[in-house]
Amino acid sequence: MFDIEFLDIPPLAGAHGTVRLPGSKSISNRVLLLAAMSQGETVVHDLLASDDTAVMLAALKQLGCSVEQTGHTAVIGGLGGQLINKQGKLFMGNAGTAMRPLTAALALLGGDFELSGVPRMHERPIGDLVDALRQLGCGIDYLGEDGFPPLRLSPGQLRLDAPIQVRGDVSSQFLTSLLMALPLVAERDIRIEVSGELISKPYIEITLNLLARFGIRV
Repeated sequence: MFDIEFLDIPPLAGAHGTVRLPGSKSISNRVLLLAAMSQGETVVHDLLASDDTAVMLAALKQLGCSVEQTGHTAVIGGLGGQLINKQGKLFMGNAGTAMRPLTAALALLGGDFELSGVPRMHERPIGDLVDALRQLGCGIDYLGEDGFPPLRLSPGQLRLDAPIQVRGDVSSQFLTSLLMALPLVAERDIRIEVSGELISKPYIEITLNLLARFGIRV
């Protein structure tokens, strides 16, 4: 098939060029939600193109955010912590990085929403986050099996004076969701008590660092 039986390839002495890393899914969706809930416009660079970010962007548009995309850059017109559209059905696909934080934000802001996804999403637990939000007085009902999506959110009577209990040995997305959503309603200091060992600490550090960049002190 070939004229020679084998080909010797010597080791390379060096390589030159530029490598452009793709954006992070974890950072992209956190920044999109923080930008959406802030006041004014936020320019997001190097946004990851993925199913998760597409789901988040579609949900933010449905909630009334303005979104202008050019390549990997997006300009998000924030809602200023207030919902323009206070009801709707949001399809989250299989995007946990959109489902969990949006559940917390919308439950605390009030309104009537249904959040659902693909069948796989309905197998992904969300009970610990729902329990924490119910401690705060949020109105949340399961539309299927308890502890799993889909969910119905309705306005509740918020109680922010007592510490919020959340487990640390389950998905870090639950704690992240609370950390990003509570500033929307914090008229006073709010205390979160993490029970058990906090796993996935690097992801919580990402959340805290991004909150700091948006001026939120934790």
